[in-house]
Order: sequence, then structure tokens, then C-alpha cells
Amino acid sequence: MTKKTILHSAPPDGGWGWMIVVGCFFVTVCTRAVTRCISIFFVEFQVYFGQDYSRTAWIHSIVDCATMLCAPLGSYVSNHVSCQMGIMLGGLLASTGLVLSSFATSLEYLYLTLGVLTGLGFALCYSPAIAMVGKYFDKRKALAYGIAMSGSGIGTFILAPVVQLLIEQFSWRGALLILGGFVANLCVCGALMRPINLKEDLSHYSLKQEHNPNELNPIAIPSSKCSPVSLDCTHKSLCYCSQKEYSFLLKPNFIILAISFLFLAYGCSPPFVYLVPYALSVGVSHQQAAFLMSILGVIDIVGNITFGWLTDRRILKKHRYTCYLIAVALDGLSCLFLPILQCFELLVPFSVTFGYFDGAYVALIPVVTGDVVGTSSLSSALGVVFFLHAVPYLVSPPISGWLVDTTGNYTAAFLLSGFSMIFCALLLAFAKFVKMLKHKKLKMTVPTSDTRQEIWTNGDVTSPATDDCNHKEV
Repeated sequence: MTKKTILHSAPPDGGWGWMIVVGCFFVTVCTRAVTRCISIFFVEFQVYFGQDYSRTAWIHSIVDCATMLCAPLGSYVSNHVSCQMGIMLGGLLASTGLVLSSFATSLEYLYLTLGVLTGLGFALCYSPAIAMVGKYFDKRKALAYGIAMSGSGIGTFILAPVVQLLIEQFSWRGALLILGGFVANLCVCGALMRPINLKEDLSHYSLKQEHNPNELNPIAIPSSKCSPVSLDCTHKSLCYCSQKEYSFLLKPNFIILAISFLFLAYGCSPPFVYLVPYALSVGVSHQQAAFLMSILGVIDIVGNITFGWLTDRRILKKHRYTCYLIAVALDGLSCLFLPILQCFELLVPFSVTFGYFDGAYVALIPVVTGDVVGTSSLSSALGVVFFLHAVPYLVSPPISGWLVDTTGNYTAAFLLSGFSMIFCALLLAFAKFVKMLKHKKLKMTVPTSDTRQEIWTNGDVTSPATDDCNHKEV
């Protein structure tokens, strides 16, 4: 007998949603914070295996790349199997990868275990957990995401000095073994991800029922799925399901956003990978270098929560897109000043600035994506968004490492990182400017009574008749 669940007319903006936020918070701690702390092992790996910067940097690149490259797989599992099952499986894989890494005998071994296996596990957890928050919140969505995504900053703040202490006490092998046990808590996080079914997601089933009252009752739906997309796929082909889930890929607004993510992903990765090695190269002690990561992490939390709260206010809610691109631009600008900061006292302001705006734009990524594609497609869209991060995450640390090996300093690496993020912001600003000109032209040339229909025709907003059909444009 099929288990029935309640069909919600709108996200509850509370209730069990806060438990979803807690679960997503700990998912980001166990995935993104742990990934950031891998940079603390950088010098240990380099010395132990006797390798240069670029070869050692591939470890961090592969785990980041695998996490993002396999993000669509995480979305697929959550849509068609279960969010809970996907996150639990991901936790098991990630924990196994870290435990096996403690027995490494070469960098190539770490590429496979710490890179591929752990990254795959993180992929099965990350995007489904983030998508679940978007299904439970609407009015307080940015705040909920700010709290959930702050797990990355809080985790970095706590784990950075703890990992450094574990390395000193138990060597890098013991530290990886302990981290493997810690990451196993992702299985507990998965158990919290109770599914929810929204009227917005299932409205096209109601339209279908009007023509065939005996087909597919939208209230009697399986509660094990994270997305209702799979319900309509029960008797359809895989090609039909894929087209239905990913129709947002043809939206011009999403295409521009997707291109910008490529430059953002390239720019944001090297500062996390090379901040500790750079600090050590200018004479900062190991503990102070680890403390810089902790500062970055705690300020990241402030950026997550305060920016989320601010952009939920009525005065800024309509301008979240602009707030997002400003945060990205200021983060890139701070990277441009990093090469001239050559003591601990000057590196602290960098950690504060970079950490705040990093937390700010990270909290808004799922919000901006959801505004473009809609809640019903958010899980699949986030899978694509994180997939787009994969290649930049893979190549940016090794390219930066090559620049360090070639030039003998970190200047070129940090400048390239900063300009990449600034270009991302300029691209989004240009797209917004073009859209504003287009709307202004429509207001001048189209009668008021027809303006709404004309805007639908030009694809800026989907019409009510088609919004339930995968947000296809008229």
C-alpha cells in the first residue's frame, strides 16, 4: 500500500524545516569545511612524499572536482530514490575514503581515496541537502540558507586548529583517520531529511486530472522521494524524464548565471588552498597560519547569516541578485591586495574581508538559482550549478601551483584569482543592465494592458499556464 503524505500549498517556513536547516548545517560542516581543512595537510603531504606544489595541489582539486562533477548524480538519487538514502550512502563513501587515505603510500593513492571516493560521497550529500532547505522555506529562505551554509564557516573555524593539533599529536595519518569517523555523522544528517510535497511541484498533475479524473491522484504520493518529478516518470521514458527535469537549461537567465559560475569557481578556490602555504612563506608560524583559516571561517559565518537576514528584508529582497554580484566583486577585489600583505597583522584583515563576502555570496547562490528556475527545479538546477564548479575547481589550484613554481611567488596566482571573480560580477552586472534596458524599452512601446503578456512572450517571466509545465517559456 502506498504511503500518503500531506500536500502543502506553500513552504511552511518553519516547523520541521528548522530541523532540515540543522541537518543541512552539519552536512556543510562535514563536506565543505572538511574540504577546506584539507589545505592544512598540504605542507605535510608535500614534505612526506617529496613533491612540488602543483602535484600536491591535485589532491584538493580532485576532491573539489569530484564533489561538484558528481553533483547531478546526487540530485538524481534524491529525485528518484530518496534524499535520506542518498545522503546516508554519501556519508558512508566519504568516511571510507578518509579512512583509506590514512594508509596512503603515494600521492596517486590519495588522488583516488581522498580525491575521488571522498568527493563522490560529498556529492551525494551536498546538493540534495541544500535543495531541501529551499523546499521548506520561502519568506525566510535567505536567512534559512544563511544559517545552513554557515556550517562551512563554523566548521572551518573549529576544525582548522583541531586538525592542526591532530596532525601534531597523531601525524597526518591519524588526523585523517579521526576525520573519517567524524564525517560518518553525515549518515545521521541524512535521517533528518524528511521529504515535503508542495502544491507548486504537483500543480501539473491537477491539470492532468481535470482531463482524466481516474489518473494519478496528486494527494496519494510516495513520501520517500525528495522531488515529485519522479512521479510523472513512472510510466515514461528516461529521455522524457530528463527533458522534464532539465528544461530550465534553455532559459537565457540561467545560461548567463551558469557561465558566471565558471569564473566564480576558478577564482574562489586558490585563496583557500594557498592561504596557509602563503602565510608560512612570509614567516607566519604554523599555529598563526591555521588561525588565519579559523578567522576566515568565523567571519564566513557572519557573512552567511547577516547577509541572509539582510536580503530577506523587504527593502532588499527584490535586489538579491545585485547584492550577490556586489559580494562576489568585493571578494575578488580583496584577493588583488593579498600579495602585498606579508605579515600576520596584515593577513588578518584579508581573512576578515574575504571570509565575510565569501559567506555572503555562498548563502545567496541557491537563492539566486531558485529565483531563476523555480522551487520545483531547484534540486536539479543545483546539481548543474555545482557540476559547473567542477572543472574550475579541478584546474585552478594546479594552475596556481604552476604559477608559484614558475614565478617563485604567489602574486600571479592571487591576481588571476581576483580578476576571475571580478569578471564574474561584471558579467552579471552587464546582463542585468541589458535586461533593464529591455524592460524600459517595453514600457515605452507597449500599452500597459499588454505589457505583462509581452514580457511573457520575451521569456523574462513564465506564464501561469506554462509555469506548471517545467517553467517552459511561451
